[in-house]
Amino acid sequence: MALVPCQVLRVAILLSYCSILCNYKAIEMPSHQTYGGSWKFLTFIDLVIQAVFFGICVLTDLSSLLTRGSGSQEQERQLKKLISLRDWMLAVLAFPVGIFVVAVFWIIYAYDREMIYPKLLDNFIPGWLNHGMVFLFQTFAEGREDAQRIQLNEKNE
Repeated sequence: MALVPCQVLRVAILLSYCSILCNYKAIEMPSHQTYGGSWKFLTFIDLVIQAVFFGICVLTDLSSLLTRGSGSQEQERQLKKLISLRDWMLAVLAFPVGIFVVAVFWIIYAYDREMIYPKLLDNFIPGWLNHGMVFLFQTFAEGREDAQRIQLNEKNE
């Protein structure tokens, strides 16, 4: 069975999030040495949540490709649990936190850049890395996936 474009897209998104995480952790910033380190920033927490979510999506895609046609009840049951975990993570963590971070960041950035992302940080964090951490693409990818799942459920009923 050939890979569906959305499966390839999920792998690409997962790799981009992992790349951004690696680049972010490699940056020497004074705030990384203080209490809480990077974990005190909601954008970093959101980045980790998105990476874990897309990791679960890729794992679900691989599992469904490998178990398709096997007829094993145990594998089907495990796949349904994995799909339930993915759906729960999307509904409870990935989508709400992602939308909140993107909306709040860009609203405050448009109002007063110095409040949320001072020009001093340009010396530490490159612009592409900052925009990758609060990129709007994640919300479109998640919303599109959710809409496709709803359409499939309606057809099956």
